[in-house]
Amino acid sequence: MNNMIKLTLYTLLAAATLYSCEDEKNEDLTATVNKNGAIETAVTVEHLDSLQDILVTHHTVWHKGNAYKEVVYRDTIPSLGKEQKVAENADGDEKRVDIKKDYEIFITVK
Repeated sequence: MNNMIKLTLYTLLAAATLYSCEDEKNEDLTATVNKNGAIETAVTVEHLDSLQDILVTHHTVWHKGNAYKEVVYRDTIPSLGKEQKVAENADGDEKRVDIKKDYEIFITVK
């Protein structure tokens, strides 16, 4: 699982939480999953090769404190290619490297 995607997703969720709490109290926001009856969803993107990535959607159905069922969908999507970044090692030496571009993940819940 790509840590950059996780970090982006967590950052977006934190920003959305802070933004929505600014104007009014939103009782729908939570920091934990209600394991007595909830569906928890995680979305990640894994790099497959130079042309394709895999979009993984993982649902966990919680029922009375137990993970009742897990459903995982995997979809092949086109890779975004590579981009050049400056990387630095522990000695402070910098080098331009090619890394795979990551998708941004936006979730809309209605």
